[in-house]
Amino acid sequence: MLFSAAFGAMYGSFIKREFQRTYDAILSTPVDTEELVTAEILWTGARAGIYGCVPVLVAMLFGLDPAFGMLLIPIIGMVAGFGWAAFGTTISASASSIENFSYVQSAVLTPLFLTAGTFFPLDELPRGIEIAAYFNPLYHCVELVRDVTFGIDLGPDLLHFGALLLFGTVCWRLAVRQTEKRLVS
Repeated sequence: MLFSAAFGAMYGSFIKREFQRTYDAILSTPVDTEELVTAEILWTGARAGIYGCVPVLVAMLFGLDPAFGMLLIPIIGMVAGFGWAAFGTTISASASSIENFSYVQSAVLTPLFLTAGTFFPLDELPRGIEIAAYFNPLYHCVELVRDVTFGIDLGPDLLHFGALLLFGTVCWRLAVRQTEKRLVS
């Protein structure tokens, strides 16, 4: 979900804005920047939510027992995808060239991916990284998907979901602001 949403938004919005001039054409209609950015982010988030179901389907082919809670995975994926798409759109609107995305991929996205508790437990990491991982939106997504697959724990899961909503909302507002600034200059 992280990579499909963040990469799709970073590259997609940059190319549509800078090379194809699709945003200029859309903004010549009665659509404003906030509507344009929101629609792009929602679409990318929806795709990420669907893509996020694929690993679970593959795991089921290898013997994972289906659980009723798994029906929530597309919703979790869409909310997380919305946040990561908004993050990618913010980066796109802030970057001076498409080559700058490699810095974000190497310095931000990859460390977040590796410290989300996806591959190994957080308590096996150094204490500082473990604490920092709790501020990682991907960690909250991973915990939610695990819990809906293996057993919902309502209190912590509501906090994880709230963290994803907060991340998405903050990044969405930043994406709208940065894109407006970018299109004006």
